[in-house]
Amino acid sequence: MPRLLYLLGLLWLSLNLPAQAHSLQRADSGEWLVEGIELLEDPSGQWQLADILQPEQQKAFRPANGRSTAGMSRSAWWLRVPLQRSASAPDDWLLEVAAVSQLDIQLYRPSSMGWQRIQSGEISDFASGREIAYRHPVFHLPALGEQAIHVYLRLYDPAGNSFPLRLWQADDLQQHIQTENLLFGMIFGGLVALLLYNLILLLSLRDDAYFWYVLSTTCVLLVILGGTGYGFQYLWPNQPLSPWLDRVGAPALWGLCVCRFSQRLLQSRRYLPRLHRGLNLLLLGNLLILLANLAGWRALAATGLGVAALLGIPLMLCSAWQRWRQGYRPALFFLLGHGLIFTVACLMMLRSLGLLDPAWLNTFLFPASAATETVLFSFALAYRIQLLRQEKAAALELANQEKSARLQHLQNYTLNLQAAVDERTHALAAANQQLREREQALQHAAFHDPLTGLANRRLFLQHAAGSLAEAQRLGQSVALLLIDLDHFKPVNDRHGHSAGDWLLGALGQRLQQRLRGHDLLARLGGDEFAVLLRAAQDVREQALQVALRIQDALGEPYVYQQQTLHIGCSIGIALYPEHARHLEALYQAADDALYQAKADGRGAIVVCPHASPEPVNSDAAPVR
Repeated sequence: MPRLLYLLGLLWLSLNLPAQAHSLQRADSGEWLVEGIELLEDPSGQWQLADILQPEQQKAFRPANGRSTAGMSRSAWWLRVPLQRSASAPDDWLLEVAAVSQLDIQLYRPSSMGWQRIQSGEISDFASGREIAYRHPVFHLPALGEQAIHVYLRLYDPAGNSFPLRLWQADDLQQHIQTENLLFGMIFGGLVALLLYNLILLLSLRDDAYFWYVLSTTCVLLVILGGTGYGFQYLWPNQPLSPWLDRVGAPALWGLCVCRFSQRLLQSRRYLPRLHRGLNLLLLGNLLILLANLAGWRALAATGLGVAALLGIPLMLCSAWQRWRQGYRPALFFLLGHGLIFTVACLMMLRSLGLLDPAWLNTFLFPASAATETVLFSFALAYRIQLLRQEKAAALELANQEKSARLQHLQNYTLNLQAAVDERTHALAAANQQLREREQALQHAAFHDPLTGLANRRLFLQHAAGSLAEAQRLGQSVALLLIDLDHFKPVNDRHGHSAGDWLLGALGQRLQQRLRGHDLLARLGGDEFAVLLRAAQDVREQALQVALRIQDALGEPYVYQQQTLHIGCSIGIALYPEHARHLEALYQAADDALYQAKADGRGAIVVCPHASPEPVNSDAAPVR
């Protein structure tokens, strides 16, 4: 019966399209989807797709009119998205829900069996809730045609429903992901560097202000990781998002740590007793918000978080303003940093209330402002330490005015000690540089041949294993060429091993010049070399061309100490996946071909004649 209702609903939609679908062009990849989207509020949160497909519910949908957020609401929200493409556009598209912190997202797309449901959001783990490995939920759309179809989305998040949608082609999405990873990587790198630097200062100074700063910076990282989706993707992909790390829990924990940091930095207990009591209430409020979120009262916790942000941040700003007016310079850095966060918090609150639509730039607004605030907080701490040192120096100077001679001696000793420290520091830096250079030399020697400078057997086998795995994933082919020098032993016997060593270096340079930049050339040992090349098609033909170029290069005479040396080579070729699907088998196939080339009289090029006896992998068809 439900299947029949789905099919009848699908037929009714095809005959009564309530909204004009945008005809997709190839240039629409990466653009925001705003045309034709319609909304329906489900106050009970109990409606299923069968209920939505009923005619009376279909008539209840209303145009979104460019709106992409419904704000805080205990209702579930349904989106009806009409889609079609122009005749010249590709038919395979991806749909991105560019709102990472959503509790429950369900996508319903038509298929040959009726309607297919996909569950995503924070209530499901990342691995099962994503069809594309991306921080935002991205779904495959059914093949689009010139006739419009409908896709339905169900959203539920009491902390704020937002649904900015984007359409992608797969290659454009991958390029977009790389750009985002670069930008966020810079932000994460700066925060981690600051965290480590101040952690070292904390261990050195044992100052509780640094302790709360380190906790605050750690919480900022958690907030950004949770808010951007990178934490869900990389740190805890196999389980639903924890309430400690979601869009309510992590900011509440951060607010608690920042509030305590402001008390210690501004010394509010001593200089601002009234405001200090207000900050204590803010601490308690953030703790209650965190506990409410852990208990599952997400809507209440989200509302409390908004109130705490709009009241607590001005309270901390007021405390910093008062301390700055008292002449405490570190308060200025705190004022600037937290003022920036207050501005961003207001924007985020407007988004949560549905008064401001999400935008791609907003994705970077909070991480960038949080990173800037962390830097300013670090400046405030450094200034605070400087002031403490100045106060301590002034007290020492006042206490030792009558002992100027002794103080002068102490200062001289300090200068000498500093000079010794500087000298020792330079010596250690030079020693470290020598150790790094030695380590690099040893690393190079471990993976390269000393005579030719080419990759050795160890590096070649590592690279070959990786190339085969990459070729299998991309459906490409790989060719392995084993090269054995002909008439090399007479060179050693007649002219000595120094001539043989020189000849190996010279022919290694020739071979390197005749190969493409991405082909790997290695000396496996003695007079045996190997070449690994990869191609999407015609790998056999490319391998034969490379083999001929190698023979031409090696066939040219060599002049050593006014004596002309001649040498040739035999080459055995094996192809992946035609002859073998594993590195050991591929190497054996190439070695058999080389043996046959030597048996044919040397100077020959032989391609392995037999195909792989191994089973064919479903995702990589053998080359014929």
